[in-house]
Amino acid sequence: MAFRLQDKVAFVTGGGTGIGAATAIRFAQEGATVVICGRRREPLDAVVASIVAAGGKAEAVVADVSDEAGFTAALADCAARHGRLDILVNNAMAYTWGSIEETSTADWHANFSTSVDGTFWGTRSAMKLMKGKGGSIINLSSICGTLGTPWMSGYSAAKAAVINFSRAAAAEGAPHGIRVNVVIPAVVETPATAGMLADEASRKNTEKLIPMGRVGQPDELANAILFLASDEASYITGAALPVDGGRSSVLVTAL
Repeated sequence: MAFRLQDKVAFVTGGGTGIGAATAIRFAQEGATVVICGRRREPLDAVVASIVAAGGKAEAVVADVSDEAGFTAALADCAARHGRLDILVNNAMAYTWGSIEETSTADWHANFSTSVDGTFWGTRSAMKLMKGKGGSIINLSSICGTLGTPWMSGYSAAKAAVINFSRAAAAEGAPHGIRVNVVIPAVVETPATAGMLADEASRKNTEKLIPMGRVGQPDELANAILFLASDEASYITGAALPVDGGRSSVLVTAL
C-alpha cells in the first residue's frame, strides 16, 4: 500500500469532530503525523486515541483559531517539535443565525473571527514555515459562500471571503512551492448540522435539494482534502472544489 502522506507533518484545525476529525484520521492512515487543534480537550483526545489505536501518529493541542497569539504559537510549536510543517487544513468554523435586520454587529463579526481571521492567521503562519520547503494549505469554505443563503448573511460573507483570499494566497505561494486550495461542502452530516437533520422530514426536505439524493459524510470530504494535500495534486493550486453531491450545479432539482 502506498502511503500518500508518508513522513509529512499535518496540522488540522477543528479536528475534534466532523470533517476535521475525519480528515485527521485519513491523513494518519496515509502516513502523516497529525496535530489536531480545537477549543475542547475531550473530543481531541478521543480522535488522537482512535488514530494511535490504529497504529497512526497524532497529538492534540487546545487552541482557539480566533485567538491569533494562541493559534500561531500552536503552529510554530508544531513545526519546531517535528522539524517541519507540510500541510495545514483550516477547517474550524463558527456561525450565527438570523435575519440581517436582527443581526448585531457583534454577531456579524463573530462569523469572521474564526472563518476569515483564523484562516488568514493560519495561512500566513504556514506560508512562512513552508517557505523554501513547499507545502499544501487547504481552506474549508461552504456552499453558503457561493450561493445566497438567507438567515446566514454573516457566515455566507465570511465563507465567500475564504474563497477569494485563498486564490490570492495561491498566487503568492506558487513561486515557493506552496499550494493553496479550497474545498466547498454543502450539507455534511456532522454535529454542526444535527439540528437541520434532526428528524426524517427535515432530512428528506434537505435531500430533495441535492441531485445525489443524500447528504454528505465527513469521510467523503476528508478524501477530497487528502487528495489536495497529497503530491497527486502537485499541479493544482488556487482551485475551489465543490464536494456537495451536485448541489451547487443546479438551480432546482427534479420534483
